Amino acid sequence: MILFPAIDLKDGKCVRLLRGDMEEATIFSHNPAGQAKAFIDAGTKWLHVVDLNGAFAGEPVNKEAVENILEVAKHSFVHVQLGGGIRSLAQIEKWLAAGINRVILGTAAVKEPELVKEACKLFPTQIAVGVDARKGLVAIEGWAETATMTAIELGFRFEDAGVSAIIYTDIDRDGVLSGVNVDATANIARRLTTPIIASGGISSIKDLISLKPHEADGVIGVISGRALYDGQLDLKKALNFLGN
Repeated sequence: MILFPAIDLKDGKCVRLLRGDMEEATIFSHNPAGQAKAFIDAGTKWLHVVDLNGAFAGEPVNKEAVENILEVAKHSFVHVQLGGGIRSLAQIEKWLAAGINRVILGTAAVKEPELVKEACKLFPTQIAVGVDARKGLVAIEGWAETATMTAIELGFRFEDAGVSAIIYTDIDRDGVLSGVNVDATANIARRLTTPIIASGGISSIKDLISLKPHEADGVIGVISGRALYDGQLDLKKALNFLGN
């Protein structure tokens, strides 16, 4: 199971939101590339980067910050997955050409499913789908809008498309250190054949202990942000526990 340290970008800074609310942002670093290096120095092999402004704008906004992170990552052979505001084949191609290893499509997966399927054909193994759920229903446009479909329904839409992973986020737990929603994550993993990456609510090593048995169900990774920044989760110990 892979641990993905999260770097969420807002106005060029590294922040964490409370349940996806842009008005409830805590700044943890004014130097996202420096934060990336700190995670890399601790031993991570992957970084999870989100352009929060881009998610609302519908186009990349924190381009410079992402490029600076990529510059640090490439020298250490660390992989980077990126989401937030990526909604066209042209944007996908540009980011992959720039060095992003995996592009995450969220709003596009709901509004333009054919785009996701086409991207999977053109860029096999490099496309993930973000399934962000609030009380079971998918949220889009930077979590500002709630769609009418469930997380499971969205997951089934891409079962045969060649999506490399689904990143399942329980929005109500995101950034609040309340513990990961193990039951919902394991349920979606068991029902889908697409690998699942868990996100939202990681508070300590106990959450990783709870998730680890569900690797057999298809939970291949977990994203952590605030717990790492607050020091409630030690990155080196977590990486060691998960076998990274």
